[in-house]
Amino acid sequence: MSSDPSPALPIAVTPSAHPRAAAERQAVLADPGFGRVFTDHMVRIPWDADRGWHDAQLVPYGPIPLDPATMALHYGQEIFEGLKAYRQPSGAIATFRPYENARRFARSAARLAMPALDEETFVAALTALVTQDAAWVSPEEEKSLYLRPFMFATEAGLGVKPAHSFLFLVIASPAGAYFSGGVRPVSVWLSTEYTRAAPGGTGAAKCAGNYAASLVAQAQAEQAGCDQVVWLDAVSHRYVEEMGGMNLFFVRGSGSSARVETPALTGTLLAGVTRDSLLTLAGDLGHPVAETRISTEEWEQGNATGEITEVFACGTAAVITPVGSVKHARGTWTVGDGQPGPVTLRLRQALLDLQHGQAPDPHRWVHPLVPARGHASTG
Repeated sequence: MSSDPSPALPIAVTPSAHPRAAAERQAVLADPGFGRVFTDHMVRIPWDADRGWHDAQLVPYGPIPLDPATMALHYGQEIFEGLKAYRQPSGAIATFRPYENARRFARSAARLAMPALDEETFVAALTALVTQDAAWVSPEEEKSLYLRPFMFATEAGLGVKPAHSFLFLVIASPAGAYFSGGVRPVSVWLSTEYTRAAPGGTGAAKCAGNYAASLVAQAQAEQAGCDQVVWLDAVSHRYVEEMGGMNLFFVRGSGSSARVETPALTGTLLAGVTRDSLLTLAGDLGHPVAETRISTEEWEQGNATGEITEVFACGTAAVITPVGSVKHARGTWTVGDGQPGPVTLRLRQALLDLQHGQAPDPHRWVHPLVPARGHASTG
């Protein structure tokens, strides 16, 4: 739970007069993909320097009118979060560690000179949207409702300065299993030409500009025949940081004594909520864990000798993505036998079981949003 004593801002509810018909909604839920279709409503809360956060509303999903001089369009003051709502066995709906997302959202806001939204209002906005659009949360295994809270500068003007007005919104999109036909290992490209973030930059913030800057390297990876790009440190281009927009993990050894490692947070990496959860879950499963620095040479040699047996990436969207092969300008190598490893799959299942209410929750990470009676009223 949050330690912030501030009460949540009340959210006025204006339901859509034309929500999606049940048959149309069910057709979407049968094959939702990811981020393609959005639910019937959204939450919007404006901020300005005179009134602070005010006039919180849940309204029908729809376009946002913007002045052409809106500062976010010119200077990139925009941050976002990503988390999911999961149908529980009882029919209730819950999310996973939302206060961690709220805290990271506040850290991102501080880095980009944006106002902080209190944790209770952040979670209340999620609750309001999921309560209203509960029918969009599928009960099927590995399906969920992806929640996207975001905030951007709305002041109109071309002066380079922190804006004096902002808009916070939450939208939602039904999400299917990230991998169709089972968990598929990906191939990765080690990028030495581009870097994701430098010391003192915005690498630890979840801001739009970081993702825009990553697209050229992702395209380079695809041109090299790889699925994803792996970012290296900006100073030496030797130490592994992230894969695309996901945190990376390395498994040394096998069986119950296998050691699970991830690159340490240096200020240039995003502190993933899934990353933090997996460090704890790996320890719960009896694996030694460590946050350290791992060079590309160490990675390649570790795979060659068999010391590094598995590599995977993690994030909200895909949960866990196994890495099967690595390519760089001078060659390629395979991770283990190129297939998802047992530690990877065990951690993935442990996390999914926890999120979907299929396993005990000793850390109290699962946060209820809608009680079980909401399932019966979804129509």
